[in-house]
Amino acid sequence: MTTPLPLNTEFLFRMVLTAGAPQMETTADARGGLLRVVPVTGGTFEGPNIKGTLVPGTTADWLRVEPDGTAHMDVRLVMMTDKGQTFFMNYSGVRHGPADVIAKLGRGEAVDPASYYFRIAIRFETADPELAWLNRVLGVGVGQRPPAGPTYDVYVVR
Repeated sequence: MTTPLPLNTEFLFRMVLTAGAPQMETTADARGGLLRVVPVTGGTFEGPNIKGTLVPGTTADWLRVEPDGTAHMDVRLVMMTDKGQTFFMNYSGVRHGPADVIAKLGRGEAVDPASYYFRIAIRFETADPELAWLNRVLGVGVGQRPPAGPTYDVYVVR
């Protein structure tokens, strides 16, 4: 076997989101999972070279929750930089952990992020010339779920 190629990342920004009450909840599949459509009501992002806010009314999380509490995110966001540039961000992700930890998260309690797994895979789109490089990269993120709402450290895979 040849030597594996390195996976290099660069910190892009921290994103802090606020979410509303689920707008819909239904059985997602025969396994007894649930589908929750959760509006993302606000948010900010800030990194070394980019910062801004979520464009309100443009996004939701189509959250699938398995009977064991494993959550599968499908989120679409429109973001605006402090310079007025916009970009689209689409991510999917997985959050799981011990049953007692997931139960605490479900009750809105503060939980050590090291006690559960929360990762996302990201694609970006923009028509802004200065941000066009986002169209040609993938992103990854490490999430946590404090009581105020989801928070992600977002990295570009180089």
